[in-house]
Amino acid sequence: MKDFIEKFNNWNAKKQEIHFSERMKSVYFKEGQIWWCSVGQNIGSESYGKGEDFRRPILIYKKFSADLCVALPMTSREKKDGSWFIDITFGGQKAWVLLYQIRVFNKKRFQRKIGELDEKDFLRVKQKLEKLLEFSK
Repeated sequence: MKDFIEKFNNWNAKKQEIHFSERMKSVYFKEGQIWWCSVGQNIGSESYGKGEDFRRPILIYKKFSADLCVALPMTSREKKDGSWFIDITFGGQKAWVLLYQIRVFNKKRFQRKIGELDEKDFLRVKQKLEKLLEFSK
């Protein structure tokens, strides 16, 4: 329990540092790119970041403004086929997009760009996410 509380305290300090930082002011991102992102120390089974920057890779799904987007956290841990995950390949590496962890991010959380998804895989992600989010009519 003590370790868990310490992680939350460390994330709170990091989040404040990110909030007041000006370093990502000139960063430009677009849909389909993959970035290291300070996701944070989250609650329960929400995806969370690792290391001192609490980061994990994310896929930019939809850009809303120069500062804000909807993105999908990713993992290198193999996931079984199912409606909540989709496998992709970028830079010769296999990864899984965590469709059910979709959320809004400010670019201040971004660390650095690590790749870009090809159009075919990005279309697969979009189609699978749309199917997952489909609600009964």
